[in-house]
Amino acid sequence: MKLNKINNLIELFFHQYEKQKKKNKILLSSLKEPKKNYSWQKTYESINTLSTKLKEYLNKGDRCLLVSENRPEWFIADISIMLSEAITVPAYTTYAEKDYDYIINDCKPSVVFVSNDEQYKKIENIIKSKNFIKKVFSFDKLEGTKENEYININNLNSNSNYTHSISKIKINRNDPACIIYTSGTQGNPKGVILSHGGILNNCDGALEILEPLIKKEETRFLTWLPLSHSYEHTVQFVQISVSARIFYAESIDKLIKNMNDCKPEIMTAVPRFYQNLYQKINSSFNKTTGYKKILVRKMLNLGLKKIKKEPLTFLENILDIILEKIVRSKIKAQFGGSLKTFVSGGGALDKEVGFFLNAIGLPTLQGYGLTETSPVVSCNPINDIRVETVGPPFKGNEVKIAEDGEILVKGENVMIGYWNNKEETDKVLKNGWLHTGDIGAFENNYLKITDRKKDILITPGGDNISPLKVENEIINSELFEQAVVYGDNKPFIVALIVLNSEKNSLTNEQIKEEIEKINIKLSKIEKIKKFFVINEKFSIENGMLTPTLKLKRFKIVQKYKKKFEELY
Repeated sequence: MKLNKINNLIELFFHQYEKQKKKNKILLSSLKEPKKNYSWQKTYESINTLSTKLKEYLNKGDRCLLVSENRPEWFIADISIMLSEAITVPAYTTYAEKDYDYIINDCKPSVVFVSNDEQYKKIENIIKSKNFIKKVFSFDKLEGTKENEYININNLNSNSNYTHSISKIKINRNDPACIIYTSGTQGNPKGVILSHGGILNNCDGALEILEPLIKKEETRFLTWLPLSHSYEHTVQFVQISVSARIFYAESIDKLIKNMNDCKPEIMTAVPRFYQNLYQKINSSFNKTTGYKKILVRKMLNLGLKKIKKEPLTFLENILDIILEKIVRSKIKAQFGGSLKTFVSGGGALDKEVGFFLNAIGLPTLQGYGLTETSPVVSCNPINDIRVETVGPPFKGNEVKIAEDGEILVKGENVMIGYWNNKEETDKVLKNGWLHTGDIGAFENNYLKITDRKKDILITPGGDNISPLKVENEIINSELFEQAVVYGDNKPFIVALIVLNSEKNSLTNEQIKEEIEKINIKLSKIEKIKKFFVINEKFSIENGMLTPTLKLKRFKIVQKYKKKFEELY
């Protein structure tokens, strides 16, 4: 199947369905409701049934808001909306009411999908005040809501006799597939319009990377990152491209349990997940004693040599094979035992974390992208991982470095623009080139991200400091859960620190000692001179983290500005 010959994402699904339907294979599985499995046939029928109903309310180009946690019905709704020639607008379940109000006013959806009562109640008042919303669809029964006020998709009459005709689907590669609102670390979210071709183009690049890892029969993927995020939204079409079996995780808290439940071979996640993994595994390594400690250290050292492409002696090779069986295999078993690779995106992966995970036998491919690029720009291949880079650019998109070091991207994967926002579109899209706001360089065709154009601290002496780099060094310590550094145009760097919940009894002296250990790894201008500790953990719920677990730095600094300033 050549993805560059396919016109749209529905055609991709139908093409794969035709190949799979006779095998009665499972496509979608919910780990929250283990009995809820959708075969390719059942998924196909559900999509056609829902799309037939949707066409009563939609015209080509209409928007459909989709508010749901990850579950099989999310996938079915997304494809059904596209089959109806409408545009999916996914929204995070963690948004505040004002965010939903902003997005609904901005994109004016004709139809709204909610998963359940909890999600419906968040937007019920907004929906009832908007005359452009024609119908509400739900995945579960909405208690206390009149039946004529919404349509439960489970009550629709199955349309099993439906036969589609791909030739009748008048959707081209350059037509909008979805509008994904960037969660934004400050200000209102912007609606990024992604095309069918842009996502297909991304799938094409992903298949080249994943080819050595994909089985002919069925590859298992575990999905937990919100499907409303461009990264996971595109991954679902990569999964279709390889006829995968998709498992939906229960929650982030049950991720390790879920990995053992479904034994995934490929899993995508954001850097914060890998940072937590690094802290937990490293902490357990530090607790080992005697011969176990010797084996763990040797396994790590040999693993690091391999990932850094340093030659191993004959004896080291023999020892590494033995350690693979008696140490690394036990580590892999904790994650289901079948994992072929983690894929990291949605932010910069700390190099120490990357080296560590690859060294202990958990291959971790770091990629790079933005919502505006559908979203992947580049990714490390499994057979040549270079931890300190984000890999070579995907085929189908062109990447160059501007004179000031900014990374520019051009290609079908670049967004159509921001919905209803020409001014912001024109700021970042110039002559077809997307200005990413990231600073980078090429090393032997591998892209390396060196900084963020805006997220830098500038010292009075004119030196640039990356706050993310310093923060990563802090949270790599098992004592610290979160950190924000401060010091733009200040004589030195200071930090706000959130302690690991198991270390709440630490004294100021103990924290200071740990900070001094961290300072050894930092340059003179990056060293943390002062700090303060807060008890409040940053979360999505308190508005201090984006749904992909990035710090809302601007908001945090605003809230604690007085405390930061007092340190000077």
